[in-house]
Amino acid sequence: MTATARSRRANGSRNTAIGLLSLAALALLPAMAFAKKDDRTKPMDFVAKTTNAFNAPNTITTLSGNVKLTQGTLLITGSEAKVHLDADTQIARVVVTGNPAHIQQLDENNNLMQGDAATLDYDNINGIAVLTGNAKVTQMGRGTFNGDKLTYNTDTSLITGESGGDGLVHGTLVPKQKPAAPAPKPAAPAEGK
Repeated sequence: MTATARSRRANGSRNTAIGLLSLAALALLPAMAFAKKDDRTKPMDFVAKTTNAFNAPNTITTLSGNVKLTQGTLLITGSEAKVHLDADTQIARVVVTGNPAHIQQLDENNNLMQGDAATLDYDNINGIAVLTGNAKVTQMGRGTFNGDKLTYNTDTSLITGESGGDGLVHGTLVPKQKPAAPAPKPAAPAEGK
């Protein structure tokens, strides 16, 4: 059975939860790039070993076994996914579990963002991915973040993080690479010799 549901996101971004990486994420603002804008206009396709699909208001479709969801450059994979449709049969939310649950997407500059965790809760309307349980988010050329819970805003590239118990959120910020200096020109031969 193939089920097709329309997908939309609100234009604005909601403020994400306050986390330990807020200050580090603010350092990324000058280099910020947003998720591909045309991804939002594309349908969300899925494949799975089994499905219990609905295309009706306020329903949940369950996908199990080698789940793969795509929407433009957005890719979500895992062992099981629950796709929540809202009252307008829009894809509102996708909750994925896996070993690990995985999300990736290109930004407008074709830089890849990848995230892995035990559970991924993706708000498709607002573009917010919440990764919980051994979470890791990597932004190509910009840095890597690890924690018990990471929240990634695909619209603004803001990452916030939390860690339970005595654990810590870890991050690495990668400085922008400067162009290589041109190679020195060979000296001109002296005249008259």
